Amino acid sequence: MENKVETAAPAASGPRGVVVTGGGTGIGRATAHAFADRGADVLVVGRSGTALKETAEGRPRIRTLAVDLTLPDAPGRVVTQALAELGRIDVLVNNAAAGGHGSLADTTPQQAENLLRINLVTPVLLTRAALDALEETRGTVVNISSSGSVGRRAWPDNSLYGASKSALDFLTRTWAVELAPRGIRVLGLAPGVIDTGIGLRMGMSPEAYDGFLAHMGSRTPAGRVGTAEEIAWWIIQLAEPAAVYATGTVPVVDGGLSLA
Repeated sequence: MENKVETAAPAASGPRGVVVTGGGTGIGRATAHAFADRGADVLVVGRSGTALKETAEGRPRIRTLAVDLTLPDAPGRVVTQALAELGRIDVLVNNAAAGGHGSLADTTPQQAENLLRINLVTPVLLTRAALDALEETRGTVVNISSSGSVGRRAWPDNSLYGASKSALDFLTRTWAVELAPRGIRVLGLAPGVIDTGIGLRMGMSPEAYDGFLAHMGSRTPAGRVGTAEEIAWWIIQLAEPAAVYATGTVPVVDGGLSLA
């Protein structure tokens, strides 16, 4: 008798519904574009309505929701609007994150609380809010991590950021097992240094940011830093229905930087 491979087929016909947080810039924007260009309906979520409108410009499949994801009612608002606008949630991309460069001695309690709330608590509460919708579609969660926090590496002056991403990787592995009976896959992706313009948004001068990218590119075996579009391609592959047998893993996509 021929063995048949069960795929994560949508519960109903029609375009897949995708939610991307941090969708106003960088990896989030590139991911939203990649899904929309492949026929999915996408809700991009972020704080800046202007940036989200720029993401959606020229792509009618992309809808926007400007909201502070750290607010108590935000997870429910995201899920409610996704179901109202898209009709379903097949993929949730937890991409929104805050950076935090600085030593432990220089870290204030407020900085620590804000970073962990955005990078860790928000994915927990948003995924929890979306569970029923994801179960209905046998959907996929993709948590965006960082190659800087993999393995046994230290990351001086980035301890809180790295710790939040290490914790997110642990959630990815645990949720993959916990949610498998509900038909939900959970995966992560750990990008390396990606040219998203984040340095400029954090206050670096163009010259300093270009110098940083050049330095990191020289340290990377691939000889350069990555692009947001390259990371979006990987997210698309992880979320494909044909990838149904993959869950709980966190691929590292960093041009070999974490190996050097």
